[in-house]
Amino acid sequence: MSKKVLVTGADGFIGSHLVEELLGQGYRVKAFCMYNSFNTWGWLDSFSKEKLNKIEVFMGDVRDPNGVRTAMKGCDVVYHLAALIAIPYSYHSPDSYVDTNVKGTLNIIQAARDLNVERVLVTSTSEIYGTAQYVPIDEIHPKQPQSPYSASKIGADCMADSFYRSFDMPITIVRPFNTYGPRQSARAIIPTIITQLLNGVEEIKLGDLTPTRDLLFVKDTAKGFVAIANSESLIGHECNIATNSEISMQKMADTLIELINPKARIIQDQKRLRPEKSEVFRLFGDNSKIIEHTNWNVSYTLEEGLQETIKWFSDEKNLSQYKSDIYNI
Repeated sequence: MSKKVLVTGADGFIGSHLVEELLGQGYRVKAFCMYNSFNTWGWLDSFSKEKLNKIEVFMGDVRDPNGVRTAMKGCDVVYHLAALIAIPYSYHSPDSYVDTNVKGTLNIIQAARDLNVERVLVTSTSEIYGTAQYVPIDEIHPKQPQSPYSASKIGADCMADSFYRSFDMPITIVRPFNTYGPRQSARAIIPTIITQLLNGVEEIKLGDLTPTRDLLFVKDTAKGFVAIANSESLIGHECNIATNSEISMQKMADTLIELINPKARIIQDQKRLRPEKSEVFRLFGDNSKIIEHTNWNVSYTLEEGLQETIKWFSDEKNLSQYKSDIYNI
């Protein structure tokens, strides 16, 4: 029998791609989706009936320990991706980030401990490093909470690490760098640029374009999660998923404009700027650990990933789900 895995945040951007990757590798998948009265399953709703018939969907909330425990029963491996992730919204509502990201992670690892789950992957973020003190950023780089979001993720990482050290739990902290691709949230810069361009806007509203990012295509991210889960030597470790490169947001924006509408120009929108001390100006990830411990490697170039992303957004059915004229925090 193939292993049964639980994916929290399965209805989201990376989570839905991870579900597809796991199905493709023959796993039995239980998808933990955020409960809502409309009975929508997020991006899982875009899956074919054939795929959906292979998925067991559980509606709940990671802030509820009883629901988490119920969802996890009978599962061998847990991929915990559910989180609040928007940085601007964390300035507005930091309490909700502590409740979801820290307490939610505690609920996951506590249930996994009680149920003797054989492997738990807790999703971190490259934002916990803050602006790079050196590059490439490896897993021992200092943590710098430059936003309430990153502080909550540092708290979640520390809680997971404490359970590994206190109870010898089989936990790995997975740290993807700047993942992009089909289905990404409108709050992220690449969908922000693409959707404005595809809707015919010629003055593209953006924030600060001086920061650099390590851009990782979502299918590579999903494959990285599965590779890490299959590596026992990474139990008790933090592990980056990164491309070992960087690109400025200015160059990335210019590339997208050239690909979609060279007549467009960028204007700076003040409300999209982070507070100066909160902005993370440089992210450039070291991927030597994941390469050393698994068979994973980057399979998409930036150009290939951007082309596939543009193609997905160019489908009117997909583009219509984004409100490019509204700044989404």
